[in-house]
Amino acid sequence: MSNVQIRHSTEADIPAIVGLYKQKSVYANTLQHPYPNLTYWTRRLSNLPEGNYSLVAEIDGKVVGQLGMEVCSRPRRKHIANLGMGVCESTRRKGVGKALLKAALELAHNWLAVTRVELEVYTDNHAGINLYESCGFVIEGQMKHYAFRDGAYIDAYLMAHMAS
Repeated sequence: MSNVQIRHSTEADIPAIVGLYKQKSVYANTLQHPYPNLTYWTRRLSNLPEGNYSLVAEIDGKVVGQLGMEVCSRPRRKHIANLGMGVCESTRRKGVGKALLKAALELAHNWLAVTRVELEVYTDNHAGINLYESCGFVIEGQMKHYAFRDGAYIDAYLMAHMAS
């Protein structure tokens, strides 16, 4: 979608990011909890540690997606980053997730010397899996009882994208 703009998040975006993670389908498909806390997100995003990045997607000036990426600081895994993201329910299937992923992969592979980008996705998140596969991620394994969600344990796939 040509009108999706990607940029690094600012403190002014934090209320919109909190609003994004208030949506049930967003927090249910991430490791976030219901009822996100503005103070928590302000602390989390105001002073990102070295190697941490927060990108937002905007359409017509409105934040409609957020992606966080952390480059591993462990000496033997400095070539690896892990990411997680959320996209507003009203803008799904409009290129928001793909634009965020492409921007993160370009940053990781072309500017941060990251050769492997990892993510975890719940096995029942078919739209997410399709999106990640369309951007070149592959399923490398399945983690049983990865997280507790809505009263039950849910499995997740480990997916990775390798620099070409």
